[in-house]
Amino acid sequence: MLTEKRQEEILRLLTVKGSVTVQELKEQLHASESTIRRDLNQMHQEGVLVKVFGGAVTAEKRVSAKDEQVAFREERNQAEKIKIGQYAAGLIGENDFVYLDAGTTTGYMIPFIKEKTATFVTNAVSHGMRLAQNGFRVILIGGELKLSTEAIVGNEAYVNLQKYHFTIGFWGTNGVGREAGFSTPDINEAMIKQCAMKRTQKRYVLCDHEKFLHTSAVTFGEFEEATVITDKVLDSSYRHCVNIVELSD
Repeated sequence: MLTEKRQEEILRLLTVKGSVTVQELKEQLHASESTIRRDLNQMHQEGVLVKVFGGAVTAEKRVSAKDEQVAFREERNQAEKIKIGQYAAGLIGENDFVYLDAGTTTGYMIPFIKEKTATFVTNAVSHGMRLAQNGFRVILIGGELKLSTEAIVGNEAYVNLQKYHFTIGFWGTNGVGREAGFSTPDINEAMIKQCAMKRTQKRYVLCDHEKFLHTSAVTFGEFEEATVITDKVLDSSYRHCVNIVELSD
C-alpha cells in the first residue's frame, strides 16, 4: 500500500474510533511496526494526529487556548499560505464590499488583489496599511488592539461591524472540524469573527492543512457556514465535502 493511502486509512480509523494502537494498525494495514511508527511520526509532525505511547489519538482532542505570535505563524507553511492567498484574492469581484479578517493567511492575499473597485473593511492594522499603500480604499474598524495577533477586538469593534453588510469576506482560523467548526483561542477575537461572518453574503475561511481536526477554545462559526480554501486535505473523510476547495496539484 502506498504511503498516502496508508495514512488516509489511519486517519479514517481515527475518525471512527478516536484512537488507535500500533498493533491495530499493523493488523489492519498489513504493514510492519517500523512503517506504522514512521507514518505516525510524520503525521504527528504535520499536526493531523497526536502520537501517544503505543499509538495515536485524533488531533481534534487537543484544545488550544493560546495564540502564537504573528511572526512565528507567518513563516509556518508559507508556500501553502501563498497558494491559498492567491486563489482567494481572485474571488474578489467588481465593486465588492470585502471583509478581510486579521491573520497571516488572509495577509497573503494582499499582494495578489487586483480589483481596484473593491472596498475593504478589516480589523487588522497591518492589512489596512498594506492595502492602502497598494491604492485600495480601506476602512479600519476601531477598538482595542490585541498585540499577539495584531487584530482589533472588543466592544467598540463589535458595534462598528454591526452597521456593515459585506458582499464577500475572508477569515483565518486556528482550527477546523465538523463538530467544533471554526475556532480560535480568544473569546474577544471570536466575537469579532462571528459578527463579521454573520453580516457577509459569501464567506471563505482560509487555512492550511494543519488546521484540520485541530480545535481551539472558542467556536466562531459552524463548519457548514463557510467555504474552506486549503492547500490539501489529508483526512479522506473531508474529501467529499462540498464546501472545501482543495488546491493540491
